[in-house]
Amino acid sequence: MDLSRRRFLQAAVFTAAAAGATAACGGGTEPTSSKDSKDLTLWYWSGGLSDKVVADAKKHFSDVTLKTSVVGGDFKTKLLTGLRAAQSAPDITGIKGEDIASFLPNANRFVDLNTLGADKLTSQYLSWKLKQATTQDGKLIGFPIDIGPCAMFYREDLFAQAGLPTDPAKVSAQLSTWDDYFKAGVELHKAVPKTYLINNIGSVFSMAVGQGARRFIDEDNTFIGDQDHIRTAWTTAVKPYTLGIDAKINDNTWNAAISGGTLGTEIGAAWHALDITNAAPGTKGKWRVASLPSGPSNLGGSFLAVPATSGNPELAFQIITWILSPQNQARGFTDAALFPTAPAAYTLPALTGGDPFFGGQKTIDIFGPAAEKIPSAYEAPADSAVSAPYFSELTSIEAKGKDPDTAWKDAVAQAKQIAQRQGVK
Repeated sequence: MDLSRRRFLQAAVFTAAAAGATAACGGGTEPTSSKDSKDLTLWYWSGGLSDKVVADAKKHFSDVTLKTSVVGGDFKTKLLTGLRAAQSAPDITGIKGEDIASFLPNANRFVDLNTLGADKLTSQYLSWKLKQATTQDGKLIGFPIDIGPCAMFYREDLFAQAGLPTDPAKVSAQLSTWDDYFKAGVELHKAVPKTYLINNIGSVFSMAVGQGARRFIDEDNTFIGDQDHIRTAWTTAVKPYTLGIDAKINDNTWNAAISGGTLGTEIGAAWHALDITNAAPGTKGKWRVASLPSGPSNLGGSFLAVPATSGNPELAFQIITWILSPQNQARGFTDAALFPTAPAAYTLPALTGGDPFFGGQKTIDIFGPAAEKIPSAYEAPADSAVSAPYFSELTSIEAKGKDPDTAWKDAVAQAKQIAQRQGVK
């Protein structure tokens, strides 16, 4: 896992807008081999799974030849190519969280995992995450690898300078709403003028949207990106800009900002902790984690799936469930900062220990409850493409001083055009 994960959302939405969000896989494909093969292939991307757990899977399934490929570049495009040419499709594949919705219309390209016994295991995993990989008629095409429960990372020493609370429980309680958070940001910037609250307002917008049960398109395939829930998220995102507590970082200066004290807080997913650790090792012990203002949100998290052409779907699913058992998910958190989708893992030592970078804090006390309370929201195949103009226009506010109301109108107009091209009503 590298720093690019910090910006994956923006990259995902802009890529989707340019290329279109629907994974046009075509119709179903007949399997090219028998269904009892002991020679299986697994595709994933760097950081998508724990390499150590994958290596142990090869040992655990000693009667299987499991060939693994860490696929670089545009994983989704390469997977689509493999699915079209069935002979080159893997038996097990990762699907990134930002891509899963675009594969649902072509669910026949994958095995319904419920037919392999997933329905007997789903109670052990987060229901809202499973829903993301479930078609409207109940087919489950992906088993959840990880999630990105979000929180507020903050500099305890800078909060102390500003006279703000420093204990995570007190910070969570006193900065429990966005307005409380922004008010604290004003106090922080006044006391420590070089320090800002927010790296950019797009991050606030993505969090605020994720805190709701509706996004940009509803289950009837109707555009709802002009409705109050999105407008409220937009208004929330713009506030730190108007209050002068937005660092306006939309380039490659984030590392310097995080290590030099330009940013007093960061809002992000559990995996973002590794980004901060890698970018600012000299600040070890100064950071803490508190609850995200106004409630939980999620950013990221991926799946393992079994293509319909798999040479042995039953065995493939056995391998998946072994890799993604609570015990191995806990190892994945240690090895690759993959936050588990099985709540049983939250009580294991890998997650319950104190984190030295965060002053010995047991961060699972923040991330665990957030993970279990994330709202379940329908995400349409075209959602990423339709959401892209909002982020682009928020950047225009920061970079060009564009009027927020004008930017809102332009974002909605562009989103409607993209929605229409994607077949959204």
